[in-house]
Amino acid sequence: MKRIGFAYNPTNEGALELRERAVGWCRVRGIDGWAHASGEYATLLDELRDSDVLVVLGGDGTFLRAARAVAAVDVPILGVNSGKVGFLSRSEPHLLEDTLEMLVRGDWGLEPRMVLEASLRPGGSDDGGEPHVALNDAAVVRGASARVVRLEVVIEGSHLATYTADGVVVSTPTGSTGYSFSAGGPILDPTSRNLIVTPVAAYLSAIRSIVVNPEHSVLVRVVEAHDVLVSIDGREDYPLAVGDAVHVRAREKPIHFVEPHGGLAFWELLRRKAELLPT
Repeated sequence: MKRIGFAYNPTNEGALELRERAVGWCRVRGIDGWAHASGEYATLLDELRDSDVLVVLGGDGTFLRAARAVAAVDVPILGVNSGKVGFLSRSEPHLLEDTLEMLVRGDWGLEPRMVLEASLRPGGSDDGGEPHVALNDAAVVRGASARVVRLEVVIEGSHLATYTADGVVVSTPTGSTGYSFSAGGPILDPTSRNLIVTPVAAYLSAIRSIVVNPEHSVLVRVVEAHDVLVSIDGREDYPLAVGDAVHVRAREKPIHFVEPHGGLAFWELLRRKAELLPT
């Protein structure tokens, strides 16, 4: 372990404190450590090319922003949670130094996580341009308007349903604990490979959340709307119009989470994280 990167939330005091501790720890041990805000995509991308691991200091939003760069470079990623719940993190602030020691010892493995590629197709055209990468989800949802939207969902070329709803979420197994779950979707083992399609507050629909073969694509087409957008991992929003579509598929290449040897199983972590949620 020669070079460790840290991506942090610049608006979180706890994350800023962790950044100073982390960089100081690296300095004392003669390890090349660098730190940048998680939203500095181009800078992260450049630094990651010759780094061994990226440690994220912040909550799930910080992690998702940093994961975009990791997906492009294929460097393992590990989260130290300084947010509220931190479903994506494997460590806590009081364990920062122990976590860094674990990384240097090599006492960890890699856990593959599926990511999505979402292409925006104006007017429903086949040319979607460069796809957007999402670790959690791509959600086609109504904007600030209070009016619901009508969205057609097509699975691998077959019409599934046209929803009158607040939106439709296409999620990865990793993202199954996020927006999809809050909309009524199932929680999947995060290492599995499936897409989850979940309507948000659908009106009079018999078809709710479904799990889709990862070899199949999902197309969400805007049938009727006054104000609608697609949100990629909650970090990038793009306006859509009637006739536009979003094509989503599983990317062949996963990203890799650092999995500490002897760490808690996902289901135990899920139970503990769920206890932190408001009831």
